[in-house]
Amino acid sequence: MLSRPKPGESEVDLLHFQSQFLATGAAPAVQLVKKGSRRGGNADLEDHRDVVMLDDLPDSPPALVPAPPKRARPSPGRPLPQDEDPEERLNRHDQHVTAVLTKIIERDTSAMAVNLPVPSSVAFPPVFHRSQDRQGKPASGKGSIFAREIAARRASEGRPPSAREVVPNPYPPQGVVTCEAPSPRDQGGQRPGNNHNFQRPHVVTGKGLSQEAEQEAQTIHEENVARLQAMTPGEILQEQQQLLAQLDPSLVAFLRSRGHTHEQAGEKATKEQKPGGQFIDVSEEEPMMSALATEPRKEEKLEPGAPDVALPMTPHKEWLHMDAVELEKLHWTQDLPPLRRQQTQERMQARFSLQGELLAPDVDLPTHLGLHHHGEEAERAGYSLQELFHLTRSQVSQQRALALHVLSQVIGRAQAGEFGDQLVGSVLRLLLDAGFLFLLRFSLDDRVDGVIAAAVRALRALLVAPGDEEDKEEDGEDEEPATEKAKQKSPEEGSRPPPDLARHDVIKGLLATNLLPRLRYVLEVTCPGPSVVLDILAVLIRLARHSLESATRVLECPRLIETIVREFLPTSWSPVAAGPTSSLHRVPCAAAMKLLRVLASAGRNIAARLLSSFDLRSRLCRFIAEAPQELALPPEEAEMLSTEAYRLWAVAASYGHGGDLYRELYPVLMRALQAVPLELSIHPLPSLPVHRAASLLTLLTQLTLAASGTHSEPTRDSAEARGPAAASSITWTQVSGLQPLVEPCLRETLKLLSAPDRWSALGPVPTACLLFLSAYYQAWSQQPNLCPEDWLQDMERLSQELLLPLLSQPTLVSLWDSVRHCSPVCNPLSCAPAAEVLSSLVALGCPGGCPPRSLAGSASPFPFLTALLHLANTLARTHKGLCGQLASLLAAPGLQSYFLQCVAPGAAPHLTPFSAWAFRHEHHLQYLAISLAQKAAMLQPPPATNAALFHAMALALLSRLLPGSEYIAQELLLSCVFRVEFLPEGAAGGPEAADLADGLSLGSSGDARCGRGALLIQACQDLPSIRSCYLTHCSPPHAGLLASQACHRGETQRVPALLLPVPMEPLLPTDWPFQPLIHLYHRASETPSGLPPADTVGIATRVLQWVLVLDSWRPEALCAVPPAARLARLMCLFLVDSELFRETPVQRLVAALLARLCRPQVLPSLNLDCPLPGLTSFPDLYASFLDHFESVSFGDHLFGALVLLPLQRRFSVTLRLSLFGDHVGALRALGMPLTQLPVPLECYTAPPEDNLPLLQLYFRALVTGALRSHWCPVLYTVAVAHVNNFMFSQDPKSSDEVKGAQKNMLQKTSLLADEALRQHLLHYKLPSPSLPQGFELYSQLPPLRQQHLERLTSGLLQSRVPET
Repeated sequence: MLSRPKPGESEVDLLHFQSQFLATGAAPAVQLVKKGSRRGGNADLEDHRDVVMLDDLPDSPPALVPAPPKRARPSPGRPLPQDEDPEERLNRHDQHVTAVLTKIIERDTSAMAVNLPVPSSVAFPPVFHRSQDRQGKPASGKGSIFAREIAARRASEGRPPSAREVVPNPYPPQGVVTCEAPSPRDQGGQRPGNNHNFQRPHVVTGKGLSQEAEQEAQTIHEENVARLQAMTPGEILQEQQQLLAQLDPSLVAFLRSRGHTHEQAGEKATKEQKPGGQFIDVSEEEPMMSALATEPRKEEKLEPGAPDVALPMTPHKEWLHMDAVELEKLHWTQDLPPLRRQQTQERMQARFSLQGELLAPDVDLPTHLGLHHHGEEAERAGYSLQELFHLTRSQVSQQRALALHVLSQVIGRAQAGEFGDQLVGSVLRLLLDAGFLFLLRFSLDDRVDGVIAAAVRALRALLVAPGDEEDKEEDGEDEEPATEKAKQKSPEEGSRPPPDLARHDVIKGLLATNLLPRLRYVLEVTCPGPSVVLDILAVLIRLARHSLESATRVLECPRLIETIVREFLPTSWSPVAAGPTSSLHRVPCAAAMKLLRVLASAGRNIAARLLSSFDLRSRLCRFIAEAPQELALPPEEAEMLSTEAYRLWAVAASYGHGGDLYRELYPVLMRALQAVPLELSIHPLPSLPVHRAASLLTLLTQLTLAASGTHSEPTRDSAEARGPAAASSITWTQVSGLQPLVEPCLRETLKLLSAPDRWSALGPVPTACLLFLSAYYQAWSQQPNLCPEDWLQDMERLSQELLLPLLSQPTLVSLWDSVRHCSPVCNPLSCAPAAEVLSSLVALGCPGGCPPRSLAGSASPFPFLTALLHLANTLARTHKGLCGQLASLLAAPGLQSYFLQCVAPGAAPHLTPFSAWAFRHEHHLQYLAISLAQKAAMLQPPPATNAALFHAMALALLSRLLPGSEYIAQELLLSCVFRVEFLPEGAAGGPEAADLADGLSLGSSGDARCGRGALLIQACQDLPSIRSCYLTHCSPPHAGLLASQACHRGETQRVPALLLPVPMEPLLPTDWPFQPLIHLYHRASETPSGLPPADTVGIATRVLQWVLVLDSWRPEALCAVPPAARLARLMCLFLVDSELFRETPVQRLVAALLARLCRPQVLPSLNLDCPLPGLTSFPDLYASFLDHFESVSFGDHLFGALVLLPLQRRFSVTLRLSLFGDHVGALRALGMPLTQLPVPLECYTAPPEDNLPLLQLYFRALVTGALRSHWCPVLYTVAVAHVNNFMFSQDPKSSDEVKGAQKNMLQKTSLLADEALRQHLLHYKLPSPSLPQGFELYSQLPPLRQQHLERLTSGLLQSRVPET
């Protein structure tokens, strides 16, 4: 079967196909039918096959002769005449401009008179200037300047119009007046119809319509003229008034203006003609030179009242286009107005230079800098943000690019903190609120390459803050900070428009505008320059760092990663010399490799897809197999590319991928590892080779961890690891020979420890060596088929030869001393957010750059000390005999002072992505130190001082841990927090000291079995039960715990991702010691039937025991929980169950904690009016507490003490109104004696009560008998004191309502039948808890009070006398 021709085949192939077809003799698929002529001739229906014969073709091409003209086929209804050619007919009716131009016929001038040139005295005719003076003004109208000049020239010369002008024009254009002399009748103007304006209609002429329409318009016009001529002037005026009343006033004004214009034009034309209406015959034409040619035109002169315009130059008529000086168009040439000096402190609009610098309001800069091309405040240099926004939408591409460039410079300087407090508000917030984000997106769609480049640079300046990537490159770990929590996309979020998303998250808003396909198009199609390519890659890296969702969208964008891998990571390329290059396409780029590494850090699945779908294995082999000097690239770029290749492989190895590459590149890695000591001996040390060596060591560390082979089985809650883990492709025998090569590198680096300059130049190399040795010994100890004696002996050798001499060096002591200065916990301002950091656009770097003495700085001791503690913990966990020797690492004075400062009470640091990343490193160091101390304490108890310090540090660390550190929290709860070894007070007289302190403060010893000392002893004995309780209620989520455990243990097959969660809040709440109690309260609220008594009592007892231990021996651990919050938690305990507060252990523990809250040094900080953590409203809680007390208390004194404590005078009156207004029945159950009141009675009686409704409730409760001294002694005393003070107060500023209430109370008190109550209310003197009634009484009222009483009650007594 013959094949069809395909695209791209030549004519030779087609002829070959034709010969094959003819040779087969097959029937053709299409039959060629030749039809006859259209003229009706016979049709030749025979099938003649067309065959191309190569032999008969002539050697030369035929001559090109015009083809015969084609004739159109006539329609059946209109036959074509035989004597007329259709082509001629078409040409005759053709109205196109080409047909007109091809038939231009020269006019016959044989019968016209020829005028000789006018003789002139000059060689050439004079040049006509528009500025020449005119004797008469040109005709009014909208004609051009040239037309008006010509009309004025002819009018001044009296020249007759041309032959075309003499012919009367029935349609005179606007502004042109006919030169025909009017007749005497027309000059009279007796009738409107006789005026020349009635020659043709002026409003509706029918011009442009068909001939019938024009004729109809003319007929209507004639009828109107005839009707006007038949009317009298009075009738015409009457009709005119009616029309004016019916028409729109604006239309009438328009018609009158047209009529006035035509009349003026007619008058001018009449005046310019000679009498008699004859034309002017000019025989000579004089030169058009005016005597006033050098003076400006009268029309161009300024008005007398206007100020003179001072131009920097004097215009001359010889200048091009300057013969007519238009001053209003020359204002821009004037000098700028003088700069106004700011006399007040008023705010002024910020202006920036072309480099983004903020210019002072009074700065005077020259105009040649191009900073004065703006309308507002023309005298001030620089451009405002509003003017720059306006320029970005300019039609001139250079202006758009310049505006975007300036805005990017402004953003960069703002993020670097250069503006400081010079500006009011945030520049970034102002730009984003104005729509700058979408302005950049629109600019990316521009067609001009320069605008696209400027938009990409501005986008990079907006998204990538200074220091974002530099800090991450200095970090030795592979984990990346994220700016958004990895979670599933909600339907509401998917339906939100991009502007709403951008207000919440800038990157989400950008991704919703199809930014990624546009960036792919720019990279793939437009092929931009190197700077644009690097900017786009930086933007993509920032998008990939945002979250797992963003990284997935970058990976799944069609052809984006394919384009980057193909264009910027090729396996073959032309050699590139050092220096600037014209293009980065088809040239390896380190930024592209870094993008792939950041994408791989987002998750295990993304890393697997990158390795399998984009052939990254071959590219890793290509860039690692050759030394950087042999890559045919600039030296710096080659070093960075090799470093990024190692880092990408290390990220893949942290998931257990890339093991097959290790077998292929084993000789290359060994050769590179052997060269590291030689490279480190070079002085000065180059920065790039040092980072490449650290990346190589990190890669070997991950490969060693992958060879350990012991992994825990996954659970069903694990999201990333489902099913059994795949076996590692690397065995222990393949990595067992690495340690002899890495140990010399560590020895070489430790030699430079005493030289600070060279030590800081080493960077992360010593840290990487220590981490490798830790991973090596961890993997070695987990091999089941090897003899343990081998690794134990090798650990002892390493400890004796390397670690112990290192611990004795004085330089290590100085490193510990510098920890406090670089700590973000001890220096919270070092991680404070900058002024330009927004919640919708977070920064990943330190604002203004990291100083050297900071956690991320070049002189930071944290990386090396953390790695050293990591190695010490690995050795101590495997070899118990080394614990005592390695514990000397914790005896450094710098570490002790650092821990003391960390446990000191202070404000919680502000959480940002960068501060959370820094806190993670610091928390890791603290945990490793505590873990080493715990291992040492198992063999030998530490000194009491050190044990208490490490326990306080563990408690502080537990409350500060962030999401991602779930494993550390679990280990602290299991090991150090609840271990009796770290509570030396329990065995060193702590309980006895507590009893002694309580006896001194309370004045009586009380029952020793119920004292605080006995409770503390029992709590120390119950620490295992307390730990079990808190592990049940405070353990982190299981999925997060598994992921954190895999990362910290190095279980490569279980690591789900290297992105850190978003630091919204700490892992545990600040009141975590009360957390089981809060869970118990919520369970009781959700279970109407009640909780099991045993479970409830056990949990409540354990929590109260632990809180009492912390309050007694670790008070700094509860500093984050205010006393009011502790009181609210105790009240929640009483709301759990109706019988729980009756249990003896609970009673004793609550009484001890209440006594601690009522201490004189704590009571002033008890504030119930401020918002409390975890509580919406304390008055609502107190109302529920009163309901519960009224129902189930049965007069319990401890329950009553908690009810009375919030009723102090300094607290909100709402609490007292709630008791005396809605729960008066509870007063009968508040039988606590005055002697057992935990706070002084003066806290309730002073200052005097000033709330009138509450005073009236006090008086009503006393008078009605609801409040009695033997039922509620405390509140009876309080009510009597406040009512007595109110009745006898004599403030002249009191209102009439208050005075009336005073009089009413006194009168009713005087009439009381209860003599004891009347005596108490009238003769109250001072509170005295020692007296039976609780207060002292006047034996006789003072004179002032007696007079006041008699004055207010005298009328009442007189009115009662007749009745008696």
